[in-house]
Amino acid sequence: MNYRLPKSERLHADKLIKELFNEGSSFFLYPFKVLFLRKIDLAGQTNQVLFSVSKKKIKRANGRNFIKRRLKEAYRLNKAILPQEGILIGFIFVGKAEMSFAEIQPKMIQALNRLNQELLQNPLSP
Repeated sequence: MNYRLPKSERLHADKLIKELFNEGSSFFLYPFKVLFLRKIDLAGQTNQVLFSVSKKKIKRANGRNFIKRRLKEAYRLNKAILPQEGILIGFIFVGKAEMSFAEIQPKMIQALNRLNQELLQNPLSP
């Protein structure tokens, strides 16, 4: 199992980010709003993930970056739950700034399991 999170697995293309927000499906599982979109033309490639923390919730940049580092680490350790099908995923953090890694990681596992169930229910969604 590869536990790295290289740039090829991070969602950074503006076109794909807009497509994820405009056409993607979503669900809410505290402390995340999870957006996802299965792309047919990305099938067989690695999943791409985006992490976002609201400036309205956490005012200081160092606090937002601290939460994003925790989210990335939780995802990196548990990304094997999802199939590698070229899925675009966005995690929008809406929780408290004081959340520890011990609180975030089980929530990330729950979110990934739910995302996996959503993908299995709609296997042909573009």
